[in-house]
Amino acid sequence: MRSIKENYFTMAGFCLLLLTVNGVAAEPRSGYEFITSDTREMQDDDFANPGLLTVERGEELFNQKHVSNNKSCADCHGEGGEKFNTKEIARYPVYNSKTKEIITLQKRIKNCRSTISDKTQVTDHPDLVALETFVRNKAHGEIVNIQTDGPVSELLKKGEELYTTRYGLIDMSCYHCHTLYPGQMIRGQKISQGQANGFPAYRLATGEVTSLHQRIQQCLTLLRADPFDTDSEEIKLLGFYLMSRSNGLAIETPAVRY
Repeated sequence: MRSIKENYFTMAGFCLLLLTVNGVAAEPRSGYEFITSDTREMQDDDFANPGLLTVERGEELFNQKHVSNNKSCADCHGEGGEKFNTKEIARYPVYNSKTKEIITLQKRIKNCRSTISDKTQVTDHPDLVALETFVRNKAHGEIVNIQTDGPVSELLKKGEELYTTRYGLIDMSCYHCHTLYPGQMIRGQKISQGQANGFPAYRLATGEVTSLHQRIQQCLTLLRADPFDTDSEEIKLLGFYLMSRSNGLAIETPAVRY
């Protein structure tokens, strides 16, 4: 007689087969396709999307002169960020072969600000999240284009390993929800593919804009697992992999998600 565990793995394999046959696994679909029509309307309306308040806050910080040298981000990039190369923004996170590290967009902003201010902020500080949201929003509509070949291919494999690893007391992985069961209901919400093209995103559940790494930590907490540390290699690798899965999708920052 087959055990419950054996039946579970059989069903999981069958679901994966169905996904592959139907082409769902190979075709990325934005979380926008899985939210309710009311939430879509909220995201699409510049007056109703609460995430745009964070964009405005980011723009204020972007134009704020630092006391030490009277310089701002806008001095280099334009008052409204009009000098940005939006296609370059769509490439983040990137791998720096010289320092051998993954550079997120927030990290790039943090490094850039360190050249005009002697005050540094910790990763995911509200001001850095606001700046990241503002900059990412400038590339709204651009297609996510994360490098996947060359030296980063091995990093993405490590990220994929983290994506398929079981965590916490729930004993599930990101893969279980976002590859096997997108479109299924959980707590009144549809499970999405877990695409990252909308981040930083406004979360209705928490009432705030959340970076991708913060969302990863929240998910791990839901799995009753200890979340990865904010600046850990694990969270960088998993975030890098998740963003690469969104290649081909348009940037929606700030998306509205549950």
